[in-house]
Amino acid sequence: MKESKTSSKKAIEHVLEIERVKKEADRLMINKVEYYEREINELKNKIANLEDAVKGKDYFHDHDYQYLIDENRKLEQERNELLTDNKKLAGQVEDKIEQLRKSGM
Repeated sequence: MKESKTSSKKAIEHVLEIERVKKEADRLMINKVEYYEREINELKNKIANLEDAVKGKDYFHDHDYQYLIDENRKLEQERNELLTDNKKLAGQVEDKIEQLRKSGM
């Protein structure tokens, strides 16, 4: 009978210890959640501030921006023309080499 009481007492103590550990784990988890919620809110505020700052900048109508866009278009057109010319010249060179081979050189 005495052994039964002792084992019951140990079982109860074990359950109580498990409950204490669970409560501590819950407390730690709540602290983590609260920390990350604060962190997320701070980041959301930073994002909102940055979005407001970007809206305040009207780059698309700025003269310098338009100049760069126009200049970029011109350079891109020139590049495309150079690529086309390069292909034509490469074809001409290949044709000349082929003619020279056929003529025995």
